[in-house]
Amino acid sequence: MDFNNFDRRNYPTVPARTGYGEWASTYEESVPDQLDIRVLESLKALDWSAAQGCLDLACGTGRIGEWLRAQGVATIDGIDLTPEMLERARAKSLYRSLFLGSVEETGISQARYDLIVMSLVDEHLASLKQVYREAYRLSIPGTRFVVVGMHPFFFMTGMPTHFKDSDGNPKAIETYVHLVSDHVGAALEAGWSLREMYEGVVDEEWLRAKPKWQHLRNYPVNFGYLWQRNS
Repeated sequence: MDFNNFDRRNYPTVPARTGYGEWASTYEESVPDQLDIRVLESLKALDWSAAQGCLDLACGTGRIGEWLRAQGVATIDGIDLTPEMLERARAKSLYRSLFLGSVEETGISQARYDLIVMSLVDEHLASLKQVYREAYRLSIPGTRFVVVGMHPFFFMTGMPTHFKDSDGNPKAIETYVHLVSDHVGAALEAGWSLREMYEGVVDEEWLRAKPKWQHLRNYPVNFGYLWQRNS
Protein backbone atom coordinates (compact mmCIF):
# COMPACT_ATOMS: atom_id res chain seq x y z
CA MET A 1 0.00 0.00 0.00
CA ASP A 2 1.39 3.40 -0.97
CA PHE A 3 2.34 5.46 2.10
CA ASN A 4 1.65 8.66 0.15
CA ASN A 5 -2.05 8.03 0.82
CA PHE A 6 -1.37 8.80 4.51
CA ASP A 7 1.67 11.11 4.54
CA ARG A 8 1.19 14.22 6.71
CA ARG A 9 4.86 15.26 6.93
CA ASN A 10 5.77 15.66 3.25
CA TYR A 11 9.48 15.38 4.00
CA PRO A 12 11.93 14.97 1.11
CA THR A 13 12.06 11.21 0.50
CA VAL A 14 15.09 9.11 -0.39
CA PRO A 15 15.58 5.38 -1.15
CA ALA A 16 16.50 3.08 1.73
CA ARG A 17 20.15 2.67 0.77
CA THR A 18 20.67 6.42 0.48
CA GLY A 19 18.75 7.22 3.65
CA TYR A 20 20.38 4.68 5.90
CA GLY A 21 23.78 5.63 4.53
CA GLU A 22 23.19 9.20 5.69
CA TRP A 23 21.60 8.06 8.97
CA ALA A 24 24.28 5.55 9.95
CA SER A 25 26.32 7.88 12.16
CA THR A 26 23.35 8.83 14.38
CA TYR A 27 21.11 5.79 13.96
CA GLU A 28 21.74 4.08 17.28
CA GLU A 29 21.16 7.18 19.37
CA SER A 30 17.90 7.98 17.60
CA VAL A 31 16.18 4.56 17.69
CA PRO A 32 14.66 3.73 21.10
CA ASP A 33 14.78 0.16 22.40
CA GLN A 34 10.98 0.26 22.72
CA LEU A 35 10.81 0.07 18.95
CA ASP A 36 12.44 -3.32 18.46
CA ILE A 37 14.29 -4.71 21.50
CA ARG A 38 11.13 -4.58 23.60
CA VAL A 39 9.32 -6.61 20.96
CA LEU A 40 12.07 -9.25 20.88
CA GLU A 41 11.95 -9.49 24.67
CA SER A 42 8.19 -10.01 24.53
CA LEU A 43 8.34 -13.15 22.37
CA LYS A 44 8.05 -16.15 24.70
CA ALA A 45 7.90 -19.20 22.42
CA LEU A 46 11.59 -19.06 21.58
CA ASP A 47 14.80 -20.14 23.27
CA TRP A 48 17.31 -17.72 21.75
CA SER A 49 20.36 -19.47 23.18
CA ALA A 50 19.42 -22.74 21.47
CA ALA A 51 20.17 -21.30 18.02
CA GLN A 52 23.07 -22.97 16.25
CA GLY A 53 23.30 -20.37 13.50
CA CYS A 54 21.49 -17.04 13.12
CA LEU A 55 21.07 -14.69 10.17
CA ASP A 56 20.43 -11.03 10.99
CA LEU A 57 18.61 -9.71 7.92
CA ALA A 58 19.25 -5.98 7.44
CA CYS A 59 21.63 -6.03 10.39
CA GLY A 60 22.34 -2.30 10.17
CA THR A 61 24.83 -1.08 12.77
CA GLY A 62 24.60 -4.33 14.73
CA ARG A 63 22.09 -3.20 17.37
CA ILE A 64 20.10 -6.41 17.07
CA GLY A 65 23.27 -8.47 16.80
CA GLU A 66 24.42 -7.11 20.16
CA TRP A 67 21.11 -8.06 21.74
CA LEU A 68 21.19 -11.54 20.18
CA ARG A 69 24.70 -12.15 21.48
CA ALA A 70 23.57 -11.07 24.96
CA GLN A 71 20.82 -13.73 24.78
CA GLY A 72 23.38 -16.43 24.12
CA VAL A 73 23.25 -16.62 20.31
CA ALA A 74 26.83 -17.59 19.55
CA THR A 75 27.02 -17.67 15.75
CA ILE A 76 25.53 -14.75 13.82
CA ASP A 77 25.86 -13.70 10.20
CA GLY A 78 24.55 -10.35 8.99
CA ILE A 79 23.50 -8.80 5.72
CA ASP A 80 22.64 -5.19 4.93
CA LEU A 81 22.08 -3.04 1.86
CA THR A 82 24.13 -0.11 3.22
CA PRO A 83 27.95 -0.09 3.35
CA GLU A 84 27.98 2.65 6.01
CA MET A 85 25.82 0.54 8.31
CA LEU A 86 27.91 -2.57 7.71
CA GLU A 87 31.08 -0.67 8.58
CA ARG A 88 29.68 0.06 12.03
CA ALA A 89 28.46 -3.50 12.48
CA ARG A 90 31.87 -4.86 11.51
CA ALA A 91 33.59 -2.70 14.13
CA LYS A 92 31.64 -4.51 16.88
CA SER A 93 33.22 -7.89 16.05
CA LEU A 94 29.91 -9.67 16.66
CA TYR A 95 29.36 -11.40 13.34
CA ARG A 96 30.95 -14.47 11.84
CA SER A 97 30.32 -13.07 8.35
CA LEU A 98 28.85 -9.84 6.99
CA PHE A 99 27.38 -9.56 3.52
CA LEU A 100 26.45 -6.53 1.43
CA GLY A 101 23.12 -7.22 -0.23
CA SER A 102 19.35 -7.21 -0.24
CA VAL A 103 17.12 -9.13 2.16
CA GLU A 104 15.02 -10.13 -0.85
CA GLU A 105 17.94 -11.69 -2.73
CA THR A 106 20.83 -12.22 -0.33
CA GLY A 107 23.16 -14.08 -2.63
CA ILE A 108 24.03 -16.40 0.28
CA SER A 109 24.50 -19.78 -1.34
CA GLN A 110 25.82 -22.30 1.18
CA ALA A 111 24.87 -21.27 4.72
CA ARG A 112 21.57 -22.34 6.31
CA TYR A 113 20.19 -21.07 9.62
CA ASP A 114 17.90 -22.27 12.40
CA LEU A 115 17.18 -18.67 13.49
CA ILE A 116 16.54 -15.73 11.17
CA VAL A 117 15.74 -12.24 12.46
CA MET A 118 14.51 -9.25 10.45
CA SER A 119 13.86 -6.00 12.29
CA LEU A 120 12.49 -2.68 10.97
CA VAL A 121 12.78 -3.63 7.32
CA ASP A 122 9.38 -4.53 5.90
CA GLU A 123 8.25 -0.90 5.51
CA HIS A 124 10.95 -0.39 2.89
CA LEU A 125 9.88 -3.35 0.72
CA ALA A 126 7.29 -2.81 -1.99
CA SER A 127 6.22 -6.46 -1.63
CA LEU A 128 6.73 -9.00 1.15
CA LYS A 129 6.57 -12.18 -0.89
CA GLN A 130 10.22 -12.37 -1.89
CA VAL A 131 11.70 -11.77 1.55
CA TYR A 132 9.60 -14.57 3.08
CA ARG A 133 10.64 -16.87 0.23
CA GLU A 134 14.30 -15.95 0.63
CA ALA A 135 14.19 -16.55 4.38
CA TYR A 136 12.61 -19.95 3.73
CA ARG A 137 15.35 -20.79 1.22
CA LEU A 138 17.95 -20.07 3.89
CA SER A 139 16.15 -22.12 6.56
CA ILE A 140 16.08 -25.75 7.66
CA PRO A 141 13.23 -27.75 9.23
CA GLY A 142 12.50 -26.19 12.61
CA THR A 143 13.93 -22.76 11.78
CA ARG A 144 12.34 -19.81 13.56
CA PHE A 145 11.93 -16.57 11.61
CA VAL A 146 11.36 -13.45 13.73
CA VAL A 147 9.96 -10.37 11.98
CA VAL A 148 9.72 -7.06 13.87
CA GLY A 149 8.38 -3.84 12.41
CA MET A 150 6.34 -0.70 12.72
CA HIS A 151 2.62 -1.34 12.90
CA PRO A 152 0.67 -0.44 9.74
CA PHE A 153 -1.86 1.48 11.82
CA PHE A 154 0.97 3.69 13.08
CA PHE A 155 2.07 4.53 9.55
CA MET A 156 -1.53 5.43 8.83
CA THR A 157 -1.22 8.31 11.33
CA GLY A 158 0.90 9.94 8.64
CA MET A 159 4.43 9.52 10.05
CA PRO A 160 7.02 7.87 7.76
CA THR A 161 10.33 6.38 8.76
CA HIS A 162 12.51 9.49 8.95
CA PHE A 163 15.76 10.97 10.27
CA LYS A 164 17.65 14.25 10.40
CA ASP A 165 20.44 14.68 7.89
CA SER A 166 23.83 16.26 8.60
CA ASP A 167 22.31 19.74 8.25
CA GLY A 168 19.58 18.94 10.77
CA ASN A 169 16.84 18.73 8.15
CA PRO A 170 14.26 15.92 8.27
CA LYS A 171 14.23 13.33 5.50
CA ALA A 172 11.90 10.40 5.00
CA ILE A 173 12.97 6.99 3.77
CA GLU A 174 10.79 5.38 1.12
CA THR A 175 7.98 3.73 3.06
CA TYR A 176 5.29 1.17 2.26
CA VAL A 177 2.35 0.09 4.41
CA HIS A 178 1.77 -3.66 4.81
CA LEU A 179 -1.31 -4.95 6.59
CA VAL A 180 -1.23 -7.94 8.93
CA SER A 181 -2.88 -10.00 6.21
CA ASP A 182 -0.05 -9.08 3.81
CA HIS A 183 2.47 -10.65 6.17
CA VAL A 184 0.30 -13.68 6.84
CA GLY A 185 -0.39 -14.27 3.17
CA ALA A 186 3.25 -13.94 2.12
CA ALA A 187 4.50 -16.12 4.98
CA LEU A 188 1.99 -18.93 4.48
CA GLU A 189 2.61 -18.95 0.74
CA ALA A 190 6.35 -19.34 1.38
CA GLY A 191 5.78 -22.27 3.75
CA TRP A 192 5.97 -20.66 7.22
CA SER A 193 3.61 -21.36 10.14
CA LEU A 194 2.80 -18.75 12.78
CA ARG A 195 3.91 -19.58 16.32
CA GLU A 196 3.43 -16.27 18.10
CA MET A 197 2.42 -12.66 17.45
CA TYR A 198 2.94 -9.47 19.45
CA GLU A 199 1.42 -6.01 18.98
CA GLY A 200 2.65 -3.03 20.99
CA VAL A 201 0.84 0.23 21.71
CA VAL A 202 2.02 3.68 22.70
CA ASP A 203 2.01 3.41 26.50
CA GLU A 204 3.71 5.16 29.42
CA GLU A 205 7.08 3.62 28.63
CA TRP A 206 6.83 4.91 25.09
CA LEU A 207 5.74 8.38 26.21
CA ARG A 208 8.78 8.69 28.46
CA ALA A 209 10.93 8.15 25.38
CA LYS A 210 8.67 10.16 23.02
CA PRO A 211 6.77 12.82 25.02
CA LYS A 212 5.51 14.46 21.82
CA TRP A 213 3.52 11.30 21.07
CA GLN A 214 0.97 12.02 23.78
CA HIS A 215 -1.75 12.41 21.13
CA LEU A 216 -0.90 8.87 19.94
CA ARG A 217 -1.46 7.21 23.31
CA ASN A 218 -2.87 3.66 22.90
CA TYR A 219 -2.23 3.59 19.13
CA PRO A 220 -0.69 0.34 17.83
CA VAL A 221 2.97 1.18 17.22
CA ASN A 222 4.87 -2.02 16.42
CA PHE A 223 4.58 -5.77 15.93
CA GLY A 224 6.48 -9.01 16.19
CA TYR A 225 5.83 -12.28 14.34
CA LEU A 226 7.45 -15.59 15.18
CA TRP A 227 7.25 -17.91 12.20
CA GLN A 228 8.41 -21.52 12.10
CA ARG A 229 9.35 -23.92 9.31
CA ASN A 230 7.86 -27.26 10.25
CA SER A 231 9.40 -29.50 7.58
